[in-house]
Amino acid sequence: MRTKTLILKMIAGACLLTTLMACIANENDIETPIDLSLADQNNWVISNAIFYHINQYRKSQGKTILVKDSLYATAYAVEHSKYMIETQTINHHYFFARKRGLINIGASHVSENIAYAYSTPESVVNAWIKNDAHKKTLQGNYSHIGFGVLKSENGRYYYTALFYKKSY
Repeated sequence: MRTKTLILKMIAGACLLTTLMACIANENDIETPIDLSLADQNNWVISNAIFYHINQYRKSQGKTILVKDSLYATAYAVEHSKYMIETQTINHHYFFARKRGLINIGASHVSENIAYAYSTPESVVNAWIKNDAHKKTLQGNYSHIGFGVLKSENGRYYYTALFYKKSY
């Protein structure tokens, strides 16, 4: 009877360990559901102007124009801009989650540009062009873009642009 009890405890322990190991997630295993209604909070007047200027720049560089993703990429971008406002920091925190979310809907690769406090759409795009890393994203092999442009309580704008290549 003692042996049977010991075996049952060992089996229970092994099951618990397996369950715990299954719960430990790395960035590739995280599901990233997004509230698509977040896209409604984006400032589309400014975003549409940024979209225009980015596509004009891409055309001047011989790149294909981007398609606006006003749902998924925009919801993720808005969520990140809200996070930057809440934390009062300009960052790429949790980019892997936004990337995973877009890969889950068919993106093959993803990148992100962020900005803060620029007053015009042209000034945001010009700042990105002047920064090597952001410029590389602007010129990258992407097909879609989503925006998170939000105004904070102090009247400053936070910008997140998510670029991705749709794998068809």
